[in-house]
Parts: sequence; structure tokens; C-alpha cells
Amino acid sequence: MDETDRRIVDVLRVDARLSISELAQRVGVSRASAYARFNRLVTERVIRRFTVEVDPAALGEGLAAYVHVRIKQNSWKSFRTKAWALAEAEHVALVAGDFDCVLLVRARDTAHLRQVVLERIQALPEVVATQTVLIFEEHHGHL
Repeated sequence: MDETDRRIVDVLRVDARLSISELAQRVGVSRASAYARFNRLVTERVIRRFTVEVDPAALGEGLAAYVHVRIKQNSWKSFRTKAWALAEAEHVALVAGDFDCVLLVRARDTAHLRQVVLERIQALPEVVATQTVLIFEEHHGHL
């Protein structure tokens, strides 16, 4: 990956719906070069998928929290499968520190969040402890 490839990725992070012609113009390369580079970035899985960013509040998921989870030793594989299956878990990460895993959970309200944390996450046999941190405000920046 060279600097031109990085510029292509940066431009697409902001707006992945750009046409190849517009992408080429913004990056300062020919349309053919932009097309070839774009295809290579997709084929080599530098660009893994295309998605849309939505407003969680508009979807009725106005409450967000990080749920820090401590799990039993050697139970990461079974825990992650169950965590990935949680519809409310937008992001699941294995981390180092006091906790083993962090989940970004989106819920309708505090009752829904309570149900997810206490009745679904804490009920998993792999879970030793949890700590929930409410998110008051978010910013999704682009590199």
C-alpha cells in the first residue's frame, strides 16, 4: 500500500458511495488508476465491506453503554460466539486490562439495557463479572 492507496481509503471512509470518477478526482489520479487500485484494495481485503452509518436514536436505540466483561480463563471462544449473537452488541472486542472483553451495547432505554446486561450477558456461564459504563455523547471520527 502506498500513499495513493491510503488517500483512496481515507476518501472512501468519509463517503463510500463516491463514483470511481469522483474518487479519482479527489485523489488526483486517472479514472483507470482509481478503478484498478480500488479493485485491488477490495480483492486484497484492505477494504473489507461497505456499510452505512445510522443514527441509533432514530432507530429507537438511544441508550449506549460499554459493558466490560471478565470471563473465565480459556472461555473466550465460546463467549465471543455468544456475544456476537447479541443483537444489541454493536461491537465486541477482546482487550487487555482488568476486564477481558468490552461490548458496545445499544438499547432502547435503561430497562432494556438492564435486561441485556443482567439477564443475558451475566447469565452466560463464561462470565465472572461485568461493569457497565454509560455513554453520554459519541463522536465517530474518520482518520
